[in-house]
Amino acid sequence: MKGLVLLFNTSLPLKDPIPIFSLVLFIILLAPIILRKFRIPSIIGLIIAGMLIGDNGFKIIEKGSIDLFSKAGLLYIMFLAGLELDMAEFRKNRYRSMVFGGFTFLIPLLMGFVVCHYVLHFNFMATLLVSSMFATHTLVAYPLASRLGITKNEAVTVAVGGTIITDTLVLLILAIITGAQAGNLNTYFWIRLGISLTIFAVIILWLMPMLGRWFFKKIKDDKTSHFIFVLALVFASAFLAELAGVEGIIGAFLAGLALNQLIPHTSPLMNRIEFVGNAIFIPFFLISVGMLVDLRVLLKGPEALLIAGVLTLMALSSKWLAAFFTQLVFKYSPTQRNVIFGLSSAHAAATIAVILIGYNMGIVDENVLNGTVILILITCLVGSFVTENAGRKLAIKEAESKPELSEQPERILVPVANPDKLEALLDFAVMIKDANAPTPIYPLAVVQDDAEAKEKIQLTNKMLEKAVIHAAATESEVQVVTRVDLNVSDGITRAAKELLITDLILGWTDKTSTTDRWLGNIFGTTLDNVLQRVWETVYVCNFHTPLNTTKKMALVLPPNTAYELGFLHYIQKVFILSKQAGARLVLYCDSKTQAIVQAYVDQTKKSADLSFKQISGFDDFLVTASKEISSDDLVVVVTARKSTLSYNANMDSVPAKLQKHFKDNNVILLYPEQREFNSLEAGLQPEDLTLAPIQEQIANLNKLGKAVKRIFKK
Repeated sequence: MKGLVLLFNTSLPLKDPIPIFSLVLFIILLAPIILRKFRIPSIIGLIIAGMLIGDNGFKIIEKGSIDLFSKAGLLYIMFLAGLELDMAEFRKNRYRSMVFGGFTFLIPLLMGFVVCHYVLHFNFMATLLVSSMFATHTLVAYPLASRLGITKNEAVTVAVGGTIITDTLVLLILAIITGAQAGNLNTYFWIRLGISLTIFAVIILWLMPMLGRWFFKKIKDDKTSHFIFVLALVFASAFLAELAGVEGIIGAFLAGLALNQLIPHTSPLMNRIEFVGNAIFIPFFLISVGMLVDLRVLLKGPEALLIAGVLTLMALSSKWLAAFFTQLVFKYSPTQRNVIFGLSSAHAAATIAVILIGYNMGIVDENVLNGTVILILITCLVGSFVTENAGRKLAIKEAESKPELSEQPERILVPVANPDKLEALLDFAVMIKDANAPTPIYPLAVVQDDAEAKEKIQLTNKMLEKAVIHAAATESEVQVVTRVDLNVSDGITRAAKELLITDLILGWTDKTSTTDRWLGNIFGTTLDNVLQRVWETVYVCNFHTPLNTTKKMALVLPPNTAYELGFLHYIQKVFILSKQAGARLVLYCDSKTQAIVQAYVDQTKKSADLSFKQISGFDDFLVTASKEISSDDLVVVVTARKSTLSYNANMDSVPAKLQKHFKDNNVILLYPEQREFNSLEAGLQPEDLTLAPIQEQIANLNKLGKAVKRIFKK
C-alpha cells in the first residue's frame, strides 16, 4: 500500500536516482528491440528515447541526472576506439590517417569560415568558433562498425586516426579562443600550453604503459582488479588532459592507445571492457545526447530554422568532401568512402564542448546553440544510417574475399595436469586460435587407469570446470575431454588422433633425471613419446608472466625450417600471437629463410611490426640475445623432431640452454608439423635413422677449428 502511495505521489521530472536508473535501463533494453523492427539502428533509438524523456520532451528525467554516466560513456567511446585500433595497421597507415585528418579539419574549417562570415554575418570570434566546430566529429557510429566486424579495415583505421587529429586541432583552437576571450593570449599562455601538453603526452604514452605492464605482472589472477585498474587509468587520463588544457576525450583516446598492446583483443579483460561499455556507459551517453535536442526551436522563427539548416548542410557536405578527396588520393572504393563519411559525419562530443563554451562566454547566441543541437541529431542519424548500410556491404565484401577454410578445420588440444598453469595455456590457445575457425578449444585431462581412477576423475572434472569458466570470460567455446588411459602420453596421442587435432599445446615441466637424453632430462618421457606419435604442430610453453606484458617476440628459425610441411601454419600462428600480445616481432634466421618469410608477408599483406636479424644458428642467437633480449620479451624457438629435414644435432641442447639463459622469460619451444615417419624394418625406430653421431663429430671438429684459428690470431 505504501508503495502505491509513493508511486502516485511521484512527481515529474524524476529526481530519485533509483527510478531514474531503472527507467534508463529499461530504455536501453527496449529501445533497440522495438526500433530494430523498423530497421532503425539502435544508436538512433537511444537518441530518440533521450529526446522523449528529457527537458525538451515529456520532462520525465531531470536535466543533469545522468551526467556522470553520460560523460563516462563519451570517454568510453574514445577509449574503445584507441583500444580496438589495430596498431600495426595504424602504423602502416599513419600517413593516410594524417592526410584524412588534414582534409577533415581544413575543408570544414575553410568552408565554415566562408559561410559563417559572408552568409550568416558572424563576427570574427564567432566565425572561428563555429567553423572549427564543423571540423570536429565524434565516433558515435563506431559501435556499429565494431559489431559488423570491420574495425580492421583500412577505411575504419584511417577514419579513427583522422578523428584524433582533427579533434585535437579543434580543441587546441578552442583553448586559444577562450584564452583570447579572457584576454590571456600572451607569451605565458603559449609557454604554459606547450609545457603542459608535453608533460601530459609523456605521462600517457610513456609512463602509463610501464605502469600497466608492471601491474599486470604483479597482479596476475585478480580479474576484477585488472578491470578497475584500466577504468581508473581512463578517467585519470581524461582528468590529466583537462589539466593540460584540452578536452578529456583526447586523454581517453590516448589511454586506449597506451594500453592497446597490453590488452589482447581475445582476452577476458577486453571482453569485460567491451561488455560494460556497450551495456551501460555508451547507451547512457547516447540518451544524454538526445536529451539536449529541442525540436521546438525550429518554430521560434526563420532565423533559428535558417541557422540550423545552414549549419547542418555545411557540416554534412564538408565531411563528405573530406571523405571524397581521401577516396581520390588513396583510390578507395565508394563503399570505403561511405564508411569514412559515416564515421566522420556525426557531431556530438567535441561539438557540444565547443558550442557550450562559446555560448557560456557570450561568443554565440541561443539560435546558434539550438541550431547546433539540431545539427547533432541530424548528423548522428545520417552517420549511423550511412555507417550501417556501407559497413554491412563492406563486411559482406570482406567475408567473400576471405580464403576458404582448409578441409581439416583448426583444432587445438590443451592437455592440463597442473591447475596453476591451466589459465596461461588456455589464454595462449585463445590468442593463436583463428577467429573464423568453427571448432572449439579442447582442454584434455588424462587419468591413469588404476585403482584410484574414479577418485582422480572427480578431481579432474573440478579442474576442467575452472577451464570452462575461464574460457567463458573470453566468449571462447571449449569442449572438455577426460580420458582414462594407461599413461599420459598414450592418452594425449589417442585424443589427438580421434579429435583430428592440428595444434597441441603442452606445459613445460621441470622434471630431471640422470639420463643423458635431453628430453628425459627436461620434460621427462611424456614429450618424447608424444613427439614420436603426434606429427602435428606442438608448442611446449614455459610462461612466468602474462603474455599481454610482452614487449618483443623473438622468433628463432633454424636453417631449412622454411621447407618443412608445417611452416606456413606455424608462421601464421606466430603473426597472430604477435598481434594479440601487442609485441613487435623480430625474426632471427639466415638470409634464405628471411627471403621466404618476407615473400609470405608481402603475399598475405600482413600488417606486423616486423624486423629481421641474421644468424647462422642457435649459438649465434645466444650471443646476440645477451644484448637484445630483456625479461619482458617472449622467446620462441623452432626446433624439429629427429630425422626430419631441419633437424641437426645441436638442437638436442636447445632446451637446456633455454632454461639456462632465459629462465625468467616466457619461452615457447615449437615443433612444426611434419610428415609421419614410417619405419622400413621390423624393430627399427625413428631415432635410429639419424646422422646425429656423425653430425656431432663434425660440430666438434668445427669448434676445434675455430679454437685453433683464435689461437693463431693471438
